[in-house]
Amino acid sequence: MTTPFGAPRQVGNPLKLEFPQSLAVYDDYAAAQRTVDYLSDHEFPVENCMIVGTDLKRVERITGRLTTGRVALGGLLTGLWFGLLIGLLFTFFTSGSPWAQIVSTMAFGALFGVIWALVGYAATRGQRDFSSVTQVVATRYEVLVEHKVAARARELLAGLPGALPNPFA
Repeated sequence: MTTPFGAPRQVGNPLKLEFPQSLAVYDDYAAAQRTVDYLSDHEFPVENCMIVGTDLKRVERITGRLTTGRVALGGLLTGLWFGLLIGLLFTFFTSGSPWAQIVSTMAFGALFGVIWALVGYAATRGQRDFSSVTQVVATRYEVLVEHKVAARARELLAGLPGALPNPFA
């Protein structure tokens, strides 16, 4: 069986290789991606490859201090957007002035958003007075290949400048 683009269709779990072997280990995803791209450019069957991120860590970037005013403003803006959406939907199903419908739902949404945000902020009791962005990242990226094509992949990878295949990593 093939996909619409002519590639062989994976049967079973597409995130699993039968007998994977390590081709190389890198400190960043871009290097692992460059390896697979290099193999693809040399007509290697890349459907037999997998990039696996290991040694996961959680990174949290603090973006600012939370105050009652900032929380209220965030709730107000969120409520306005939600009110706009609901108001637009209501205009399809009700008669009367669409502008009055939209403005009234936006006002109600803004009020509800401020109240909801402030109640949520008060519930934390000052235990988290900052905003942040969180991401899970890997510290190592391993390129795995199916055992039946591992030797060919190592031969091709030997021609990539700066690539150091490590089958024992």
